[in-house]
Amino acid sequence: MIDIFRSLKSLLKISRIHIDNTILRLHYSVTVIILFAFCVIVTTKQYVGEPIDCIRYESVPQSVINTYCWIHTTYTIPKSLTKKVGIEVPHPGVDNTIMKPGENNKDLRYHKYYQWVCFVLFLQATLFYIPRWLWKWWEGGKIQALVTDLSVGVFNEHERKRKKDLLVYYLRCSRGHHNWYAAKFFFCELLALANVIGQMFLLDKFLDGEFMRYGIEVIEFHEMDDEDRIDPMIRIFPKVTKCNFFMYGPSANIQNIDALCLLPLNIINEKIYIFIWFWFSALTVLTSIMILVHLIIIACQPVRTYLLNMRFKMTQLEQLHTLISKTSIGDWFLLYMLGQNIDEVIFKEILEDLLKSGSSQPKETQPLT
Repeated sequence: MIDIFRSLKSLLKISRIHIDNTILRLHYSVTVIILFAFCVIVTTKQYVGEPIDCIRYESVPQSVINTYCWIHTTYTIPKSLTKKVGIEVPHPGVDNTIMKPGENNKDLRYHKYYQWVCFVLFLQATLFYIPRWLWKWWEGGKIQALVTDLSVGVFNEHERKRKKDLLVYYLRCSRGHHNWYAAKFFFCELLALANVIGQMFLLDKFLDGEFMRYGIEVIEFHEMDDEDRIDPMIRIFPKVTKCNFFMYGPSANIQNIDALCLLPLNIINEKIYIFIWFWFSALTVLTSIMILVHLIIIACQPVRTYLLNMRFKMTQLEQLHTLISKTSIGDWFLLYMLGQNIDEVIFKEILEDLLKSGSSQPKETQPLT
């Protein structure tokens, strides 16, 4: 297990150059490694044994009945969940009801998800990384190219001044040309929010409409009296189910073999999906707040000034306000991203140089190389 998780640790590697924010890193880094880890756990047999183990009928080999019930799904009887275990039923959701072939068995609840859990987890992890991949492609290493080692505060004074002057020159020349750059980033934030909400609906469909209220029902279950409550974990992820295997008997008549099947993976699945419910809910709230804050930043220019001042503790607030008022949201966004990657002392000097230059444009407009 340690070797397996060691291969995933690269996803948690924090880059020296930050081109996004903490909330997005929760999406493409922490969430992706969590989902991949869950995918590995449910496919590792030594921790829960075989994925299914059915009581063997004498004339049918064990491997045959196990394989058949794994492929063709199992079922439980919802009305028997309220019956007393050991007195009325042998296990929750299991009684003597027999599935009748060719009839609409409305009283039965079929469980078809367990074969696909590892594939769905892998798909979810991939979808969570798409906004990050898209932003890296659109960003194209712009921040890294502009920083040019300015993240290090200690180096030759002449070299520092030269690199700082180059960056100030670029910021003055390219003023007003970064709106599309910022728009792509904000789009990736919206995509991240749409992804986590969409995945909650995807899981709700995957678990037959049980995921959306899963976490709430688990909380309510622990607050109910023992006599009245039905464990939602057992209802959605039963440990013991039934399976019907049909075969020809000695006289060529059809025999119905009613088997009991143990699903050890569900002891893991129930905990995986309760964690995912709370984690996705938290991600949805945090990402929504982040987008709301960014909408306020886009709409209110004074907020951009105070946010930049608060983040980097500038002293010339009025001059900073004048500078920001003459820049677009894209220019502000680029400045803010640069401030996250440049040494604080050097970045203050860059802002001071921009404040001194005001709105004047340099005479030379040839591109820097």
